[in-house]
Amino acid sequence: MHEPEPQQRYTLEELEALSGVARRTIRYYIQLGLVERPIGETRAAYYTWQHLSDLLTVRRLTDHGLSLEAVRDRMRAQTADPAMEVAAPQPGSLRLHSHLQLAPGVSLVIDHDAAGLSGEQVRHVARRVLAALQPVDPDPADSL
Repeated sequence: MHEPEPQQRYTLEELEALSGVARRTIRYYIQLGLVERPIGETRAAYYTWQHLSDLLTVRRLTDHGLSLEAVRDRMRAQTADPAMEVAAPQPGSLRLHSHLQLAPGVSLVIDHDAAGLSGEQVRHVARRVLAALQPVDPDPADSL
C-alpha cells in the first residue's frame, strides 16, 4: 500500500474500505479514544491520513492479540514519547508472558504486549529457538 497524501480527505465509507475496519467499529474506536473524532460535523465531516494510520495501527495490534486497553496504552505512550515502545505496566495490571525452558536454568521470556506477538507467533518462535538449540551430532573429522 502506498503512503497516502497528508492532505487527503476520506469519508467514513472510504475509511472503512481502505482500513478494512467496519464503520461501526470505527465509531467504537473513536468513542474509546483510539482514533480521533472526524474533522467537521454531520455529512461534512471527514477523516485524514492520520485517522487511517491510527486505524491500521489498532487493527495490526489487535490482530496480534493485544487488548484494546493495551492498544490504547501503547498508542498513548508513543504519542507522549515516540522513542518509548510500550507503556510501563501500571500497578495491579496483568501482563501475559510466555516462559520457554531452553535448558536447565535457562529460559526465554516473551512479553506478549511488548513483543506484539500472537499466540501462534509465540509458538513459532519457541519451535525455531528449540530447533536451533538441538544438539548437533559431532563429525569425527571435525575434532582436533
